[in-house]
Amino acid sequence: MWRFGFVGADIVGSSKMDNHTTPPDKPKFDPRMLPVWQLVIAALIIGSFLFSIVENPSTYQTVSYSEIKQLIRDGGIDQATLEATAITGHLKEPSAEGMETVRAILPQQIDPTLLPLLEEQGVVVTAEEPRTPSILVSFLPWLLILAFYFWLSRRMAGGLGGGFGAGTPGGLRDLMGGRSAKPAKKITNTTFADVAGQDQAKREVSELVEFLRDPERFQNVGATVPHGVLLMGPPGTGKTLLARALAGEAEVPFFSTSGSEFIEVFVGVGASRVRKMFEEARKQAPSLIFIDELDSIGRTRGTGVGGGHDEREQTLNQILAEMDGFGDREAVVVLAATNRPDVLDPALLRPGRFDRHVTLSLPDKVARRAILDVHARHLSMDGDVDLDQVAAGTPGFSGADLKNLLNEAAITAARRSARMIIMTDLDEARDKVMMGTVRTLAIQPDEKHRLAVHESGHTAVAYYTPNADPLYKVSIIPRGQSLGNTQMLPTNERHTLPEAHLRGQLRTLLAGRAAEKLLLGSVSSGADDDIRRATEIARAMISRWGMDPEIGPVDLRQSVEHPFLGQQMAQPRSFADETAARVDQAVMDLLHTAENEALHLIESHRDAVDHLVARLEAEETLDLAAIKSCLDPKIPSKTCPKTTGTAGQPALESSE
Repeated sequence: MWRFGFVGADIVGSSKMDNHTTPPDKPKFDPRMLPVWQLVIAALIIGSFLFSIVENPSTYQTVSYSEIKQLIRDGGIDQATLEATAITGHLKEPSAEGMETVRAILPQQIDPTLLPLLEEQGVVVTAEEPRTPSILVSFLPWLLILAFYFWLSRRMAGGLGGGFGAGTPGGLRDLMGGRSAKPAKKITNTTFADVAGQDQAKREVSELVEFLRDPERFQNVGATVPHGVLLMGPPGTGKTLLARALAGEAEVPFFSTSGSEFIEVFVGVGASRVRKMFEEARKQAPSLIFIDELDSIGRTRGTGVGGGHDEREQTLNQILAEMDGFGDREAVVVLAATNRPDVLDPALLRPGRFDRHVTLSLPDKVARRAILDVHARHLSMDGDVDLDQVAAGTPGFSGADLKNLLNEAAITAARRSARMIIMTDLDEARDKVMMGTVRTLAIQPDEKHRLAVHESGHTAVAYYTPNADPLYKVSIIPRGQSLGNTQMLPTNERHTLPEAHLRGQLRTLLAGRAAEKLLLGSVSSGADDDIRRATEIARAMISRWGMDPEIGPVDLRQSVEHPFLGQQMAQPRSFADETAARVDQAVMDLLHTAENEALHLIESHRDAVDHLVARLEAEETLDLAAIKSCLDPKIPSKTCPKTTGTAGQPALESSE
């Protein structure tokens, strides 16, 4: 299935600002660091092993019962010791191996001739009672089982613990929440200067810096600074970075954790860790606590499997209690980050807790340029690099997406053994981030021609549509899930969408299908994504924005879009079936009108479109200058090859 993407589509990044920390040096082994029970078990095992060696010395030669009986007959043994299962004889003369004692296992049936033979040869006979194993040897298996049990419990605590381990010995005590809080960090390498493109959010949290630096100045006049600040926004917009920058500006201890680190197998462990963290933060006040992914533990109560005994609810209740316990003179600020504020428990958002909400939105063009400047400080850029063009061509990119784009460009430059990043590297990185890597596909000539016709239809209609976003380039090189794409760069950020602009988008989206219908006489599945996106826009125009004169300004939507995640969430329908049918008919009429307009534009400029198809099929990628040379009648088109098809006949029929 073909998918054709446009630069103007909103792209929400899912990456998150990395929280880079230098791992501590691995400590050297010191026996004094081992728990006492481990030392005791090790000593018992070693002692039992040595005792067994002393008790059972290997100073005899093992022989068969027949051999030892023959030695007795020959008079070679002067002393014998009888045990329950063996006989040991002392040789009158050492053997060839230098042994003075031989030993043999007695047969299961008692030999009645053994004692008479010993008396006959004058052998001194000594009998011994059966030996019982020592206490240490008896308990050794149980000690090994206990040692394995404690070792396994320690491994479980290390794997499930997460949270606030402080280097104390593990075992079940760690698993049950007995660990102390993780030591706070002093952030010194991150300030507000490292946070670009979020000026409004920085202004809202900057007043907390003065409070954390000098809380007494506010307390003397009775001022109470909000103890809870909730950072909301799409993934990758810099929520964690802003929290670190606040701690770096205020130069206070910074406790950083994630909501998932509180959750354990045993109920009550998360609540215990919350108490310890807040207790430690109060001891080191003024301080800052940052809880990332608050929605993992802060969801509305009553929805868990275990009801009130659910571990998440126990942890949430403890957070609510701790934030309620803040006194007016406690200089502890709690920051939390989430991209799902709609699922948070209302008790978290009431005054006195997270009563200040700071929204970090996707950056606009100016903000994207500022973010690119921050991340490009340590990169070697060539003089031809135009970051303004990169910022204009990345609408919908988050800060993390822009950082990833520059990193991909640096990797591309390194692969070709270059010392500097050039504009081509950035273009390649941008295409890779937006649409994926280039795919190697064996595309048949007829399918390649259909691709060129489809993309040329998009390009031509976008070029001839008034007030449309400027074209950037068109390509039929497969990338990711798409076989071709037409890219457009918006000159200005749009916060409202006029009806004329939306109708132009519909016309451009359906132009690929219209070109196939007009130039090839048939359509294909390549317009799947175009039809889906055009239908979404048309339905929004009718059911949300009241752009149909007959239906009017009525909210008839059946789903709502999440403000941060861009996902459609269904909602109950509150209108009649007849109204739904009218909406469907209006959507279809709007789409048919847009397709007919696209057909008319392509047919009016048939020769220019044919030239564009031929050149795109030959070169596979065309920039704006090449597009203009084919579509603009004022520019000589001698560089555009002629097509073999005639008017009204397809240049190459598709096999589909």
